[in-house]
Amino acid sequence: MSEPKVAFLASSTDQASAAKATLEKRYGAVDEAEADIIVALGGDGMMLETLRKHIDKPVKVFGMNRGTVGFLMNEFAEIGLLERIQAATLVTLHPLRMKVETITGTIEDALAINEVSLLRQTAQTAKLRITIDDTVRMEELLCDGILVSTPAGSTAYNLSAHGPIIPLGAGILAMTPLSAFRPRRWRGALLDNRAKIRFDILEAEKRPISATADATEVRDVRSVTVTEDRTVALHLLYDPDRNLDERVLKEQFTP
Repeated sequence: MSEPKVAFLASSTDQASAAKATLEKRYGAVDEAEADIIVALGGDGMMLETLRKHIDKPVKVFGMNRGTVGFLMNEFAEIGLLERIQAATLVTLHPLRMKVETITGTIEDALAINEVSLLRQTAQTAKLRITIDDTVRMEELLCDGILVSTPAGSTAYNLSAHGPIIPLGAGILAMTPLSAFRPRRWRGALLDNRAKIRFDILEAEKRPISATADATEVRDVRSVTVTEDRTVALHLLYDPDRNLDERVLKEQFTP
């Protein structure tokens, strides 16, 4: 089997940049446009940035942690990289597509690998109506905001908001409110990943809301639709003993 063409990308930290220089000297490198495999060096933010940058290419990404959190990354090691890539387990993710209408009538869309979040822009509480597959499920939710999370993103912002951790193959999405005021005890919902989710912003001018797909923010929104985009596939590589499924499962038993 011929060796894959590998490109290295690093975050802006000194640690990641030094790792990139060391690995390129040891293994050589091609331009990322020609690569079969991209090795992303940094933290989870670098992994997400790399996936977004190459979202239209059938490239595989092998991440190594040279950052802070590194939940989506493999452990860093200088030796044996090509053997690790050859033995790696492939994980395919599908992002969420966020479609937004602003209060001025502008239509925008963006993709989210982790989550779509709606957040209040001012001191005024957000007031939302929630529709699932053309059926209104909640006429009025007062809150600071709300998230729709993929399984891969369920251990990120969603977890910090006390949302559930979702196994990768579960075929569901997590909807998690942020500081729900009314209904006060509503904890959110688990939805089929084929669901079409719509949020209508009530009193949008008085209670302005922003919508964010990972790092892409749209402000002053009137409505937001969220669906899983099965036409987009993101390919991640993991060491067999450190696969993403195992880490998601392990996280559920972490005190």
